[in-house]
Amino acid sequence: MFDIGVNLTSAQFARDRDEVVSEAFAAGLSGMLITGTNRHESEEACGLALRYKNCWSTAGVHPHDSSSWTPEVEQAIREMAARPQVVAVGECGLDFNRNFSTPAEQESAFSAQLALAASLNKPVFLHCRDAHERFMALLSPWLDKLPGAVVHCFTGTRAELEACLARGLYIGITGWVCDERRGLGLRELLPLIPAERLLIETDAPYLLPRDLSPKPASRRNVPAHLPHILERIAYWRGEVSDELEQITDENAKRLFGIDF
Repeated sequence: MFDIGVNLTSAQFARDRDEVVSEAFAAGLSGMLITGTNRHESEEACGLALRYKNCWSTAGVHPHDSSSWTPEVEQAIREMAARPQVVAVGECGLDFNRNFSTPAEQESAFSAQLALAASLNKPVFLHCRDAHERFMALLSPWLDKLPGAVVHCFTGTRAELEACLARGLYIGITGWVCDERRGLGLRELLPLIPAERLLIETDAPYLLPRDLSPKPASRRNVPAHLPHILERIAYWRGEVSDELEQITDENAKRLFGIDF
């Protein structure tokens, strides 16, 4: 099974990154996509993708860091995104929940990264929170110019899900769906996602599944928890986890143009 979202550059992995990766593959993972969220971390993600077998990375600027977008950053992301181990532009998009960067800065950086991805023929790895209408308005004109797109860590409404599916987007589901407080609405939407448009991810070290048993001593999420997330998604969809694993792996290969 392939984890499409691992923040392996996080300081939470500084002391035991090799062990975290080794344990992930021992748990049954077949590969990972390492997320880049700004210029520095995108460069680190590129390096880690070369360091570990069956790992690839993204290169981009997260909406929280959109205020850092400059012509120099754009050129650096362009050069990184052209590397063979970098298989998507992102994490990019809009986040109007916290507005660590202003909406105007976010929209500017998002639009620039969509144009960059189109020019390189790379898919986009997307973030959207509390910004669906504006997100879709900026994204839609580019979709016929891009080879593909995934809304990473989808937590939206039914209407938002249907809008994303209608535009051909892949949907990334994390351990958020395992949260008995916040994840129940998303859980109900799982059967609406066509299997061929579903991708799975941990978003480690964030979003530790709350229904792990026994509960881990640490709140840090790790990619080795992906089999649990897959099993719960399959259960709530009424499907066999082994079959869903095969389908989601094929989806990742198709979207990112990789083999593992």
